[in-house]
Amino acid sequence: MSGQLWRRLRSVFLVAGTSILFATGCGSKYFVLNPAGPVAQKELHVIEWSAILTLIVIVPTLVLLAVIVWRYRDKPGNKARYTPEWSESKKLEFVWWGIPILIIAILGAYTGKVTFALTQPPQKDAKPITIYVTSLDWKWLFQYPGQKVATVNYVEIPTGVPVNFELTSDAPMNSFWIPSLGGQEYTMPGMATRLWLEADKGGTYYGHGANFTGKGFADMSFSVIATSQSQFNQWVSQVKAASPALTKAMYQKLKQPSTVGKISYSSFPPNLFNDTIWAEGGQYMQNAMPSNSSTVATPTNGAMSGMAGMNQDQKDAK
Repeated sequence: MSGQLWRRLRSVFLVAGTSILFATGCGSKYFVLNPAGPVAQKELHVIEWSAILTLIVIVPTLVLLAVIVWRYRDKPGNKARYTPEWSESKKLEFVWWGIPILIIAILGAYTGKVTFALTQPPQKDAKPITIYVTSLDWKWLFQYPGQKVATVNYVEIPTGVPVNFELTSDAPMNSFWIPSLGGQEYTMPGMATRLWLEADKGGTYYGHGANFTGKGFADMSFSVIATSQSQFNQWVSQVKAASPALTKAMYQKLKQPSTVGKISYSSFPPNLFNDTIWAEGGQYMQNAMPSNSSTVATPTNGAMSGMAGMNQDQKDAK
């Protein structure tokens, strides 16, 4: 094999190897390939199957590339077959069109099945909890409607319990992401999107905004603390006993562009999450809500976005 060809192939493998190393989360906080919950585990299976099926095309292509370059290289006395009038081969076209189409069909069907299966939390004995998430400049506000407490830049959840995150934004749109627990979901002004996640084991996980939102974007990170149900209940009691209440005036100050640390609140204004949505127009919300309602109306968009089933979640939380 010529030195130039070897150098090119080596560069390709180095780039691929570096990309795989980064994707595994080695030396970083993005542990995409180290799932800590059922959602992340299923999404990892999609990634693994995508990689395996893709290699069915990539590996033969790279091998053929090397073989063809070597076989038909410009060399005196090369006896390679020369057919300048050759134009087509039905068999070859069937192979190099049929296999990729089959792979795409398999991936599409499997990905669609997993995606739609993840739109609703699993049926289990543990009662799901709901957490409202609002992305601000440059911080995250978490409200617990069932527990009546709120936090900034950190969220505590019980292990083994499905968590319905209801998402909106009171700033430029962002993307809510906890790599170890699942994929991303957009937070957008004037609407609510939905994402459910679950932690299988206790620990502290890293969360971050995945949409650039200005000079404070680097501080759009938060901690996810997964504990046992008893520890979670104890934490709620401590927050209620030792933290100040979040008032509307405090929220107006909090939403201004700034960076802050972790904050806890013993309570928050009724309907703060809903008022935030409607203050931005609520153009994607389907129905107006009664002034005393504590639930979010169902939006018109489907699948991964939307608040379908939210009313039932609120009844469960109460």
